[in-house]
Amino acid sequence: MAQSNIHEAVNHTVPIVSRAADFADRIAIIDRAGSHSYAQLLDASARAAGCLLDGTPDLREARVAFLVPSVFDYVLTQWGIWRAGGVAVPLCQLHPPVEWEYTITDSGASIIVADASQAAPLREIAKRLNARFVTTDELGKGSHVALPAVDASRRAMMLYTSGTTSKPKGVVTTHATIAAQVQSLVDAWEWTSTDHILHVLPLHHIHGVINVLCCAMWAGACCEMLPKFDAEASWDAIASGRLTLFMAVPTVYTRLTQSYEAASDDRKRALTAGCAKVRVMVCGSAALPVTTLEQWRKITGHTLLERYGMTEIGMGLSNSLRGERYPGCVGKPLPMVQARLVDEQNNAVPDGSPGEIQIKGPTVFSEYWGRPDATREAFVDGWFRTGDVAVRENGVYRILGRSSIDIIKTGGYKVSALEIEEVLREHESVQSCAVVGVPDAEWGERVAAIVVLKPGCAMDLDSLRAWAKSRLAVYKVPTLLRVELALPLNAMGKVVKPELKKLFEV
Repeated sequence: MAQSNIHEAVNHTVPIVSRAADFADRIAIIDRAGSHSYAQLLDASARAAGCLLDGTPDLREARVAFLVPSVFDYVLTQWGIWRAGGVAVPLCQLHPPVEWEYTITDSGASIIVADASQAAPLREIAKRLNARFVTTDELGKGSHVALPAVDASRRAMMLYTSGTTSKPKGVVTTHATIAAQVQSLVDAWEWTSTDHILHVLPLHHIHGVINVLCCAMWAGACCEMLPKFDAEASWDAIASGRLTLFMAVPTVYTRLTQSYEAASDDRKRALTAGCAKVRVMVCGSAALPVTTLEQWRKITGHTLLERYGMTEIGMGLSNSLRGERYPGCVGKPLPMVQARLVDEQNNAVPDGSPGEIQIKGPTVFSEYWGRPDATREAFVDGWFRTGDVAVRENGVYRILGRSSIDIIKTGGYKVSALEIEEVLREHESVQSCAVVGVPDAEWGERVAAIVVLKPGCAMDLDSLRAWAKSRLAVYKVPTLLRVELALPLNAMGKVVKPELKKLFEV
């Protein structure tokens, strides 16, 4: 497609698509099938939009649920939905069909798109719900048609919350919101068209969709996609020297560290040399243990850039790209983001005192789909109530945990489960751990520890308490202990703490 025709074809469409014409000849996506240019992405997504429109002039915010692996087809599907005027509702690859059906039903999706490898169960769901079913192969055979003008104020995407404390909710963002979320990170982390990032994250979550994929496409960079995280394949890409950015969750960095430690000396040297070519490595979506940060710094020379965000706000806080980074902290507000800390009466708290993080700005979501009461309750005076508790010291935020999960109220004290977990990880026998509050008639809540031990190690409550008392205030020392083989994790590597609380139910 000629350059002038490309510009004409993307006129009056969504911001991220409009920008792609400027990078037509550059490589947009690398996947298992090869390399795909921005010109190919524009052409393929236009055909996909034509298929989705199916003779209608505009999807008019019809929800389109899609289940596509981390390959070029995912991006052409996402863009095709947007260019047809629809709302993209990505499904989680790891979910069973019953959870796909929940998301499809809750979002009111009228069209379902699936890769051929996962078509059978979704075809059945579509039939049961009287929804139109389309495969990615059919999208690729669509025709070029006149595409609708899509205003930036339109709904664009619906990502579902993890549902760790309640039924998952559809978080709605507009094209303008997505543009603000992406531009904020592109500015803060200095993305350019010469960047090359490896994508190893799930594509139903804000981290993988916005921070990696959309930022890369906005900047005209190259996004190399793995169908799923693989430690050796990831290390091969890093060792090649072609990457300039890498973003992942703590679990991924832990597994990469384990893979590194098992490698030969020659392999280690090659991996470390590859890391030197990467300009920034980012970690988020779950609390990063300081021990993991220190291990990663030792083997790669990189101090991981920690940031804070959630489905409803995109990214809100970040350590500096060029300035000092503070282990265990998530930095300062990003461009376009306003942040504050308040107490339970919604009064501002001074530096050094814990408070709930509240966020305001163009990066904040529009609504919880079909839940007007929940949407109203999520805001106060225009500020989004994150439910996360932090302290601010010299303008830098340190997360203490979620108010409903990680802040334990015991004997009149408010205790951060994350702080206790950080200390317990220093125990020579502990491989991983989690801390929860368990209801108690006398104390309000008791501090309960769940630990996974290193091979050949043993632990009992008395020995743990004796060890912890020299490191923690007595009211923070666990009074309950369970030793488990593994901790339950969701798709983003977060510990599912409600499941752990059930271990202590009588």
